[in-house]
Order: sequence, then structure tokens, then C-alpha cells
Amino acid sequence: MCGIVGVASNAPVNQLIYDALLLLQHRGQDAAGIVTQMDRKFHMHKAKGMVRDVFRTRNMRSLPGNCGLGQVRYPTAGNAFSEEEAQPFYVNAPFGLVLVHNGNLTNAKALKAELFSTDHRHINTESDSEVLLNVLAHELEKTTRGLPLTPSDVFKAVQGVHRRVKGSYAVIALIAGHGLLAFRDPFGIRPLCIGKAKDGTYMLASESVALEGTLHQFERNIEPGEAVFIDMQTQLHAQQCSDAPQLSPCIFEYVYLARPDSTLDGISVYQARLNLGETLAKRVISTVPPSDIDVVIPIPESSRPSAAQLAQLLGLPYREGFVKNRYVGRTFIMPGQSVR
Repeated sequence: MCGIVGVASNAPVNQLIYDALLLLQHRGQDAAGIVTQMDRKFHMHKAKGMVRDVFRTRNMRSLPGNCGLGQVRYPTAGNAFSEEEAQPFYVNAPFGLVLVHNGNLTNAKALKAELFSTDHRHINTESDSEVLLNVLAHELEKTTRGLPLTPSDVFKAVQGVHRRVKGSYAVIALIAGHGLLAFRDPFGIRPLCIGKAKDGTYMLASESVALEGTLHQFERNIEPGEAVFIDMQTQLHAQQCSDAPQLSPCIFEYVYLARPDSTLDGISVYQARLNLGETLAKRVISTVPPSDIDVVIPIPESSRPSAAQLAQLLGLPYREGFVKNRYVGRTFIMPGQSVR
């Protein structure tokens, strides 16, 4: 699970990406990275740590350009302690590609072998995101065959990715000199949405809070299997690239991963947590007499809405029995039980 953001604008985007990553910090706190594009050249800075620690003024000044990507990392694949596996990932052919990815590939090992033996591409880390980048790069190369790149070519390449890649993936990529690409897996397991500012700037992000907090009007969710391509003139092109898309989001997004003030695929995360408390109340009533229960206590922070709803429906007091140290970050997404 990670937080990803992409911005296409007619003005510098480094500060916008930074601000959006701060709003997505809850999705990953092990590493952060930003890449921007100016005159077909990529400018990148990434490192282990929280957004505020990774990016200082000198780093921000070295990220010029009107188009860019960012990511906050929670490592669920590869090496949690490797700075090399911080995103974005880069490959120079075709065109020059950088990519950020939220999700997990279930066939990464087989793809890695296939990329080496058949596609003649080298993977240098244990990250499934690097595997995904190279699959996309190969499909783009196969589609264009040295000819100029068109939006139709981009969508054909994404179709090729869908055919080869299994698992969950919400992706934003930059194609040097051509534009910004975003797509979701055919089941829409991980969230991705798009918004637009009054000046015409487009932002893609894992959660709606990143759009709202940077003054971008939420437009819609990227559909399962869909790809969106924003060219260098900030013209948006969209196409369904899966033969059988079916929305099957990860329920843990609503239970824990997402911020409660986000809306994912049309569902309020806060309301979803209230609904979980209501469902639990029905289960409790059918199994345990409420008179046997003294108090409802949440495990902070994510369970609070569910616990409050449970207490209300059972007519029981709601109390804080556990106090979390707010300065240690989110504990579940820390790398390993000993660190937690």
C-alpha cells in the first residue's frame, strides 16, 4: 500500500506534488519521492523517511517542470529497508519512463523471468514496481516500433499490461516529451481518482483528500481497467483497456488504509466505518446480551467511528482506554513487528 500522485499543468508542479504527498502521508511513511519533467529531462529526488524529512528547500529547487509524479511508500513487496526501492522508478527506453505504483503483483516472479529471457530487460531490485515499469516499457516499445507515439498507442500498451500482469495496481507514469499516463487494474483493487483546478491543472491521486486539500475539484474515479493519458498540451484522453472490468476494491482501504474524510469509488470512508460499527452491533446483539458489556473502547485511530456507532446502538458508554503516541506515525504499516 502506497500513496501516489501525478500532476500535469502549465505551471511548476513541485510544490503541488509535495502538498499532495503530505495529504497522503498516512498511506506510507518509509520513503518518499518526486520526479518532475522539464524539456524532456527528468529531475528526481527520493529517499527513506517522511515527506517533510526527505524534501528540503534545496531539494524542491532541483525539481523544475510543469509535469510530475510523487509517491509515499509502505513496502509490501521487495526490501523494506532499501533506499533503491523508493519510488519513482526510471527506465530510459522507450522515450524515457518514470512510474509510481500502488499495489501488489501476484505474478511478479514469473514476469521478472519472462522480462529477462524474452523481452531482454534487466530488473535490478526485488520491487514488483520495477517489474511493472519494465512490462509497460516493453509494451510501449512493441506498440510503437520506432514510430511517433499517439494516445491510441498508449492505450494499446496498457491493454498489453493488463494481459500480462496479475494482481493489484494503480499506476501513474510519465512518458518523456509525451505526457502523463494513469491506469488501474481490471478489478480496481487500489483507488485512483482525478481532479482539475480552476487554471486547468490536472491531478491524479490515490485519495480524494489530496485533490480537495490542494484546491482541485474532484471530477471522477479512474474506472477499473481504464487508462487516462494527458498529453503535453494538457488534453485528456481516456479509454477502457480491459475486456472484462469489474470493481472489486480492497475492503482494507475502508477499514484502515484510507483517511476517514476520503471518498473512494463513491463511498465515504467515514460512512463505511460507521456501517461496520452498525453491522457489528447487530452481531453483538445476537450473541451477547448488552447488559454483559460495560463499555466500548476503540483501538485508535481507525476504529473510532465504528466503536462510536457500536456504543450508540447498544446504548453503552464510549470511552478512550488506549492512548496513542501521536508522534510515532502509523504503527500497522511499520516494517516488522519489532518496530511496531
